[in-house]
Amino acid sequence: MTNAGELRRRTAELLAAYPPATTDRLGFLRARFDAGLAWVHYPEGLGGLGAPRSLQAVVDEELAAAGAPDNDPRRIGIGLGMAAPTVLRYGTDEQKARFLRPLWTGEEVWCQLFSEPGAGSDLAALGTRAVRDGEDWVVDGQKVWTSSAHLARWAILIARTDPDAPKHAGITYFICDMTDPGVEVRPLRQITGEAEFNEVFLTGVRIPDRHRLGEVGDGWRVAQTTLMNERVSIGGMRLPREGGMIGPVAKTWRERPDLRTHDLHQRLLKLWVEAEVSRLTAERLRQQLNAGQPGYEGSGMKLAFARLNQEISGLEVELRGEEGLLYDDWTMRRPELVDFTGRDAGYRYLRSKGNSIEGGTSEVLLNIVAERVLGLPAEPRTDKDVPWKDLAR
Repeated sequence: MTNAGELRRRTAELLAAYPPATTDRLGFLRARFDAGLAWVHYPEGLGGLGAPRSLQAVVDEELAAAGAPDNDPRRIGIGLGMAAPTVLRYGTDEQKARFLRPLWTGEEVWCQLFSEPGAGSDLAALGTRAVRDGEDWVVDGQKVWTSSAHLARWAILIARTDPDAPKHAGITYFICDMTDPGVEVRPLRQITGEAEFNEVFLTGVRIPDRHRLGEVGDGWRVAQTTLMNERVSIGGMRLPREGGMIGPVAKTWRERPDLRTHDLHQRLLKLWVEAEVSRLTAERLRQQLNAGQPGYEGSGMKLAFARLNQEISGLEVELRGEEGLLYDDWTMRRPELVDFTGRDAGYRYLRSKGNSIEGGTSEVLLNIVAERVLGLPAEPRTDKDVPWKDLAR
């Protein structure tokens, strides 16, 4: 069993062979992956050493102290947090060897082709079709709210392969090449002025069967791995005290006593405590991950993340008064990542509105928490056993 001392030794060897000061960034990241120090809990040969997940911090601390570059995890969050664990669990040996290394180093950006304009929050009702044609699948349909599609090389995609089966049973999971000529990415300009999301049109896109993840018709089960990891990556991120949205509000409160009122003070105290409770709960969730797979608790964390961001950003706008109504830049941009704390209060207020939609709507997550965490009776669902083609649309 690899221990902390062994990991420090391996990290020291990596730093000696590839000094960060004289090694190009990509070369260092590739060497780190090959040394098994990318994600130590992954198997050997796939960027890991089969070590306990909790020991990743040992490697990260040693590399940070040496000034080594990281893989810019915020920019490639969909690949790291969603695609990688799904490929690891359901991919073939060939798929793992092909996709995981350039995914981790950031050479290939990933996006997620799940949501559709016609399915709303009922993801299992999706209508994008995939039809078998020899060794390929031909895909036609439309996806929406796709972060990073304008940057992505690959996408995780779910499509309907059997319209005669009930909606959850007729779905298959694929890896889609975003450079295929049938893939068209169009920007969706948001209330912030940016277009970090996209809509994606798929017309005759050919996906080789070797890029299928899991069995035909088993895509819903495969997608659950993706979704659970997505919610953990959104709601369970590691933050310092006063990290995230609560930080700028607390900073303004301390620096601008002229803006303070008793009511705002009481509201800030309440939200500060809730943000700290959420942060510590996320830490507990990560410790749970060290022992195994993510559970449905990630849905609760994602719920709290959305609600807190919206309440905190609303308080910040009120605290700043007229200043809070200003907005720094309406330029139409297609950013590589979302920067909540690098912009002004107006941006945070507007952007946080999407937190209760992206990564699973709050309404759907409330059902998941009620039924699968708290064990409450499930809502009646009359369409579970009805063939998808017969559903009202």
